[in-house]
Amino acid sequence: MTDRTRAHVYVSGKVQGVYFRATTREEAREQGVDGWVRNLDDGRVEAVFEGPEEDVESLIEFCHGGSKAARVDDVEVSYEEPQGEDGFRVRW
Repeated sequence: MTDRTRAHVYVSGKVQGVYFRATTREEAREQGVDGWVRNLDDGRVEAVFEGPEEDVESLIEFCHGGSKAARVDDVEVSYEEPQGEDGFRVRW
C-alpha cells in the first residue's frame, strides 16, 4: 500500500461564494484523495487532504488557483499524521 500523507490547508482570498469548495471536492475525487473542505467564518476555506503524497501535493497546488472565479491570496499548509479519512465531502 502506498504511504499516505495528510495535509491541513487554509486558503485565503476571495474563496467563498465562488464554487471553491465544489471544485475542490471534484478535483479531490478525480485524484482519489480523501478528506473534506469547508468555509470558515473569517472568510477562509479550510481543507484536509489525505492520500498518496503525490496526489495530496497536486491538490495543494490546485488550491493556489482554485475555482475560476476565485482569487487566492495565500495557502497555509501543515502536515499531520493520517487519520483514515474515507471519501471526500463538503462540511458545513
